[in-house]
Amino acid sequence: MTERAIQVLDRVAPALDRINDRFPWSHNDHFHPWILANLPARRRGAIELGCGQGDLLAQLAGEFRQVHGTDTSAQMRADARVRCAGLDNVVVDDAQLRDLGPETEPEPLDLVTMIAALHHVDADETLAEAARLLSPGGRLLVVGLALSATPRDYLWEGISAATNPVIGIAKNLPPRRGDLRRSETAGGRPDPFPVTDPTMTFDQVAEAAHRHLPGAHFRHRLGFRYTLAWTKPGR
Repeated sequence: MTERAIQVLDRVAPALDRINDRFPWSHNDHFHPWILANLPARRRGAIELGCGQGDLLAQLAGEFRQVHGTDTSAQMRADARVRCAGLDNVVVDDAQLRDLGPETEPEPLDLVTMIAALHHVDADETLAEAARLLSPGGRLLVVGLALSATPRDYLWEGISAATNPVIGIAKNLPPRRGDLRRSETAGGRPDPFPVTDPTMTFDQVAEAAHRHLPGAHFRHRLGFRYTLAWTKPGR
């Protein structure tokens, strides 16, 4: 990104922040439809690493025979259990992928997914463990955050900054006149999850993915996110 472009963004940032405050939206929940649209054909067991409050777990419960959500935050696990109460095929705990395997899961794993979770853990280890756990034909779906380092990264960051308020307005329609408080309605809430800044760049994450996931599809997305999709070879 050129110095001139950075100066422009710095000038408009306060105005964008005011709009974003009035029209907040969950950047993580925004990608639930992408996850659901890319599920594997065979749907026995699924794991979500960093399951948060369990919204995606509840949706996956209708698609898979067994769903396992893990999170290191006790509050997130408690929220997820409340969200998934009554869903007998959902288990929530604090397990790490390295602790899991065929002996711990009641169904073969056809899906491992993570939303804004990979930058909280060791990327190389986690991607390798996900590849190990998946059954042949199973799918890994990741929505993540990465540091910007290249002109391409900064271009996507600028596009995300410019479109963020537009998406927020669309998700919060109709607007509530005179109310500048944050909306807590579905699609209009900020992400409630613990925040950790990413330490790896987009290219570094891509390199880790290609080391462990040959043929993975990796791309920038709006909302300051990237997506990674990989299907384990074989059937």
